[in-house]
Amino acid sequence: MDTYKKIVEFIRNKYDRDFIALHEPVFFGNEKKYLNECIDSTFVSSVGKFVDRFEKDIAEYTGVEQAVVCVNGTNSLQVAMQLVGVEQGDEVLTQALTFIATANAISYLKAKPVFIDVDKDTMGLSPKALKNWLDENAEIVNNICYNKNTGRKIKACVPMHTFGHPVKIDEVLVICEKYNIELIEDAAESIGSFYKGKHTGTFGKIGVLSFNGNKTITTGGGGMLLFNDKDLAKRAKHITTQAKTPHKWEFSHDEIGYNYRMPNLNAALGCAQLESIDRILESKRNLSLEYKKFFNEIDIQFFDEPENAKSSFWLNAIILESKEERDDFLEYTNSEGIMTRPIWKLMNKLPMFKDCQHGDLSNSEWFVDRVVNIPSSVKDNC
Repeated sequence: MDTYKKIVEFIRNKYDRDFIALHEPVFFGNEKKYLNECIDSTFVSSVGKFVDRFEKDIAEYTGVEQAVVCVNGTNSLQVAMQLVGVEQGDEVLTQALTFIATANAISYLKAKPVFIDVDKDTMGLSPKALKNWLDENAEIVNNICYNKNTGRKIKACVPMHTFGHPVKIDEVLVICEKYNIELIEDAAESIGSFYKGKHTGTFGKIGVLSFNGNKTITTGGGGMLLFNDKDLAKRAKHITTQAKTPHKWEFSHDEIGYNYRMPNLNAALGCAQLESIDRILESKRNLSLEYKKFFNEIDIQFFDEPENAKSSFWLNAIILESKEERDDFLEYTNSEGIMTRPIWKLMNKLPMFKDCQHGDLSNSEWFVDRVVNIPSSVKDNC
């Protein structure tokens, strides 16, 4: 318990508040100015200059050809999978250790998730585990990947960059290409993260970002699709805006579309937030370095960025010795007004996914018992 007291004291000294949240947004730029511009213009819904600007700014920041805004990260994932041809009954490979949105988005298309293990040095999808599962269960027939056991098409793979730590995405890409599987990156937690010099979400066919209120930068709620294929981006824009065909006044729609448009108000917030992202990321990196030094001194493992990666450190994480120690730590810190939380339950342990296929999940199960997220907000004096 003395160790827990030291941790609470250290964190409280960093933030100097009675209650310390896990991750709060910060607004120290042009947020109010741009929001007022929206209000004054009356363009507060899905049409307005900030929507176009936010897409352009994100494309430039991440290094893709084009970006398309969406209402949130979950729906962005759904659209991404639909765009690469995921259909009802198809199988989509993803990691068991992920936020529920990844698996839910697969289910929206009535596809079947298959859960693969993660690596211990990334907390993200393991290329080795992915290869092993495919080598054992998959076959290529007429250039289409099928599951030998179920007869279903294996259409896509969706790795997730956990807490802003990049997956070994180049290795995953090679495996997906071998098996003719489309790669979609769930980069919802990793804006500002780079792997071998490239931004996460830019390796696969489509990448997805999230701007929820607790993310590194926020639009209140929102997502973004990243493309290097402009034709695919054009189609994404079409189906996320009710599939309306261009006309000065008529309402004509040529297929089933979605009302997944981001309002101009939210995009305005995003433009202002993106202007401050370097300052935000620098503060978060400095905090992670302070945490790393502190936890090394008290002999608790701090989860550091993987090799070849520059992590955003969206949420800092420590790894405790056992589930019992984890539970004691969560109880103590939260009772002291320090918000901490465990990592997610494994997807295959949830009732709606309990019958889904999965490989060996030893690393995922090990993390579930030990990982705790600790306060990671940008400090006031950044």
